[in-house]
Amino acid sequence: MAEEPVKASTPVLWGEWMGAWKADEGKVDEEQDRLSRQNAAFGGDTSARMKDLNVLIVGCRGVGIETAKNLILSNVGSVTVWDPTPTAVEDLGANFYLGTESIGKPRASACLGQLKSLNPYCKVELLDAAEEDIQRCLAETNVLSTGKPYSVIVITEILKRPVLFALSAEARSKNIAFLMALNMGVTTSIFSDFGPKHIITDEDGEPTQMLAVSAAEVVPLEGIVKVDGLKEGDRVVVLTLASEHSLQDGDVIALDDMRGDLSAYNGKQLKVRRFGVLSPTDAKVDLSDVSTKELLKSSTGEVLANFSKQHEHWKAEFEAKGGEGKFKQREITLFNRLCLVLEDGMVLEQWASYRSGGLVNSVKPAIPKEYESLERTLVHTANPQMLDQESWHAGEGCWVHIALEAALRFFDAKGRWMGLRDVADADAFVSMAMAVSEERKALEGACWLQKVEWGFPSGEPAEDLEKIKEKFKDFSLLFRAELTGFCAFLGGAIAQEVIKKTGKFTPIEQWLHHHDPCLIGPHWSEGAWAALVGASPRYTLQAAVVGEKVMTAIQEERIFLVGCGALGCEYLKGLALMGACTAAGSKLIVTDMDRIEVSNLSRQFLFRQPDVKSPKSVTAARVVKSWNPQLQIEALEKGVGVTSEDFFDDEFWQKLHLCWNALDNVIARKYTDQCCLWYGLPLLESGTLGTKSNSDVFLPGLTKSYNDSTESDTGETQIAMCTLRSFPYLPLHCIEFAKQAYFCDYMEFAPQQYEAFRKDREGFFEQLDAMGEMEQMKSLKMIKNFITLQQAGKVDFDVCIKEAFAHYCRDFINSIRDLVYSCDQMEKSSGKPFWTGTKRRPIEAKWDPKSPPAEAMEYLYATANCYAAIWQVPFVRRRAEFERRVVALGLRVPEWTAPSDTKVDVEGEEDKADPAVIEELKKELYAFDPAGLLPCEAHDFEKDDDANFHIDFLTASTNLRSANYDIKKSDRAHVKVTAGRIIPALATTTAMICGLVDVEFIKLAKGLHKSDGALDKFYNANVNLATGSQAMNIFRPEPPLKKKSKLATLPEFSTWDKLEIEGDITLKELVEHLEGKFGVTVQRIFPAGEDKLCIFDSGQVKKLGWKIELAEDGKAIIEPEEVFTAWPQLRMATQMLQRMPAGPSRKNFEGQVLAAAKSLQSVKDTFAGTYGGKVSQAYVNAARPKDDAEKQKYFDAVFQKRSYIALQAHITNSEGEEADVPVIGTASGSDSLCV
Repeated sequence: MAEEPVKASTPVLWGEWMGAWKADEGKVDEEQDRLSRQNAAFGGDTSARMKDLNVLIVGCRGVGIETAKNLILSNVGSVTVWDPTPTAVEDLGANFYLGTESIGKPRASACLGQLKSLNPYCKVELLDAAEEDIQRCLAETNVLSTGKPYSVIVITEILKRPVLFALSAEARSKNIAFLMALNMGVTTSIFSDFGPKHIITDEDGEPTQMLAVSAAEVVPLEGIVKVDGLKEGDRVVVLTLASEHSLQDGDVIALDDMRGDLSAYNGKQLKVRRFGVLSPTDAKVDLSDVSTKELLKSSTGEVLANFSKQHEHWKAEFEAKGGEGKFKQREITLFNRLCLVLEDGMVLEQWASYRSGGLVNSVKPAIPKEYESLERTLVHTANPQMLDQESWHAGEGCWVHIALEAALRFFDAKGRWMGLRDVADADAFVSMAMAVSEERKALEGACWLQKVEWGFPSGEPAEDLEKIKEKFKDFSLLFRAELTGFCAFLGGAIAQEVIKKTGKFTPIEQWLHHHDPCLIGPHWSEGAWAALVGASPRYTLQAAVVGEKVMTAIQEERIFLVGCGALGCEYLKGLALMGACTAAGSKLIVTDMDRIEVSNLSRQFLFRQPDVKSPKSVTAARVVKSWNPQLQIEALEKGVGVTSEDFFDDEFWQKLHLCWNALDNVIARKYTDQCCLWYGLPLLESGTLGTKSNSDVFLPGLTKSYNDSTESDTGETQIAMCTLRSFPYLPLHCIEFAKQAYFCDYMEFAPQQYEAFRKDREGFFEQLDAMGEMEQMKSLKMIKNFITLQQAGKVDFDVCIKEAFAHYCRDFINSIRDLVYSCDQMEKSSGKPFWTGTKRRPIEAKWDPKSPPAEAMEYLYATANCYAAIWQVPFVRRRAEFERRVVALGLRVPEWTAPSDTKVDVEGEEDKADPAVIEELKKELYAFDPAGLLPCEAHDFEKDDDANFHIDFLTASTNLRSANYDIKKSDRAHVKVTAGRIIPALATTTAMICGLVDVEFIKLAKGLHKSDGALDKFYNANVNLATGSQAMNIFRPEPPLKKKSKLATLPEFSTWDKLEIEGDITLKELVEHLEGKFGVTVQRIFPAGEDKLCIFDSGQVKKLGWKIELAEDGKAIIEPEEVFTAWPQLRMATQMLQRMPAGPSRKNFEGQVLAAAKSLQSVKDTFAGTYGGKVSQAYVNAARPKDDAEKQKYFDAVFQKRSYIALQAHITNSEGEEADVPVIGTASGSDSLCV
């Protein structure tokens, strides 16, 4: 939209934080825009500290390039890469930044240009040094002119022993974190050493609790009161909180927002203790009970009096019964109360002055940690941790640990590493590994091949050493091999370890191994191996692991990848590197409706700045196709769901081998899962939330399905509307109200309702009746206001300013005056203080027409421009010009009069509207002709477009409301994350979890889901990269949930099951088939998932036997009794016909009987036609939209392509109990349907 020209140039003293004018002038902080999702996970402080990290990455094979990519995207200060090894063609199988043009060139320098292009705000350079000189380079104090030394060194490819141990020692001496991540065939190892002194400042990254204080009292410890660490007779400050806490005894909190004499405590950190009471066991007090919750809102004195009375009652009853044994009682912790541990010099009695306000913020303690060196832990880690917890408890990590030492010894002896598929090397390696174990037996706490039970070494030799020797042999044969999935997993996990150098999060506890032997395929014949190396050398390393048949199966896959965001980019990378979908007849189909945004660039690594606004799927497909020209990929821009079944039809799904989700919402995931259930397809699923992630493999008939879970997109804690509307006490309350009551109402709801009225007045009033009374009132008032604006004259930008000012006065001045007046009146009438606890007495906003306050100008600027967008008039973005226009208008606050109704909602009761007022507004608007009204355009909230004023409006509104209630203000970034519901997202977590899923894909291609013991060969994952190795766990998928059917012939079934009915049979045949097969009564049949629709109702069958007749003798024959429930007027007609003689009155009653008989016959005829007709026709009659031509057209298009109909049935068994059967599939008969 065009902008009006600037007419003045004066200094502007407001709005420096606002985004709209910066977007217009090209001053947006693009670096921060890129990091909005990362900042939501780490916080701005940690992201800032990450800029101090200089990282050296040793090795640029698969793990090295993944680590570098993730760190560069994460925006650390600098990344330096080292790898002078000439690129070989097989390197292209795991390093996505190497191409055929790179062959022969040093790996690091060949990747450098692509790495630099990932993020212009991160310095990326090459370390040109010999392997032996890397140690000397760690002494650099001004890395890449940053003025800082190296913070972390990451080893991504095993080095010879002297170099490796020297780097470890040098790093420890210079406070440089030493990390290592290695992929050796189907085995991975991570090592983490943060040195002898490391401080963890935030062990888990979870947000601290902010709790509002509603009361503070000095309470003596006597009677039933229990506070650990204090004795009878002590007095303690007890805080009552507005919500429950999760703090422990000894935890530290910081006080804030304390008022009056207690303001001196603001910023003070104090320890707290839990507050409890003794309660008789027999009283069975339930703290979740509604009445108990209400009691706990009372003062502590009242609560104690109540519990004491209860205690005395039960004790007296116990003594009255003889008092044998001990009086049973238990301690109950009251989680809405805390005791403060005051320090010396703090006055206990001072807390008796508390009236209102106060916040309690939990404080995370700093945790000092000491880590041991690589050299020591390689020997003295008795039972190294495994990613699979069961394998760890069984001691599987021991042989992997020994294998690493044996590999170093092999190099010591031969000056090279074990050769790929070299049997002689493998035999020598096995001997070395067994010798390592034998040598270590005598070393206390050393790692050797001993029996481990439940994670504890037994000191006895391990059983079945021959099997362990086979593992050593495989380890050696595949030592040089890489799998791209493991490279991604390691690159994500170790990059997250780097970030922990800031003190944020808990490091891995030194070692973490993983081994997945089921990936290993049969050994290649020499002829087949030579043919592979000649034809597809880039896949050599992967092929060496999986074997010839699996390599072919991978290339022949037909995959549907749904979503092309951060997860999708990672999966496309993995598929391209693995050679998936590269054979003739194969296909990789990727779809995503979204366009690329700046905020995507911090983790969706296939995209660059010039790609912003381009389609995600098309852009990503182009990039990965350039990496692997053999990739058979098709990019779509279609959503997958009930609105696209005309495209994603039976033929589409039936051609697939598997579906692969890369989605960010539950509804879409459930839909694709339903499709996989119906078509019997495996589904790969994953998700991330900041540092947390999960993955699932759903296998037809073998595992539970995604729809078996109870996950949903909802789950946010609801805030009482009375709190949001009248008594906020947290910044969150102000943000939520600004979004719900200001933006949604003014910028979305009002123009939407107005447009509905303007375009179709009659249609508007029809849909209005479906609203509640308050919604109706709001809609009508807003429409009237929009009309009034136009009646006053031309709608220009000045009108937009005036409308913004009207909102400013109403929302931040007069509504505050109304509330204060009403609540003061309530206080006077009750005689009890009102403004106590969390109820803050608000203060109205200020206004000076000649010199408007800065916060007012910021609000008006954002709001007026939002209205300019609604009325499609030119924006005024330049702040000086905007201020000049506001001052020129001489705006005045309207005169305020006290409200006549002083009722204030303090309990969250639903507002009520006056029906008379609603009817008057309806009458007025119905009489108004909308033909001459101007069109307007409703806003569609978009958090990532700074130019649209949305986040500016919400921030200004939030902080005006915060100022009203003396609540801490919120910065723009925080408002954006909260109001925009921004999901924390990290490149590290995404890469890590996607790598694990890539590995599971290989198992599917190998056909392991069709083999015996399939569930014991696949892994699901649940990983939190924030909390160390204890929260990194993979586990076997769960079997399908079985639903009890209550049928003898089908005792149970899962969501993978369905009843398939051959042929396009009649509805009657379907009912009889179900009843005969299962011995049930079919009550209803309806389209699957649409139980409000019905194609068969047993009640209609009964009506076939109903009778409504008028006999020759004039009597009415009504059978059975149920007929009267359908036609109640017949009861009187029947009675009257028995008594009345011939005449006009009798004719009237006879007419009623005959009309009902005709109606019944029509019902019978209609049902008989449906019942005797095809199931498919009954389905169409019920499911096809009735009035909407576009929906009918879509329904017909979908149905014409569909070969089946999915139905569900409500049935009862022979005992009359409700029973269940699986979804029913019948032929659609679409070729012969009448629609």
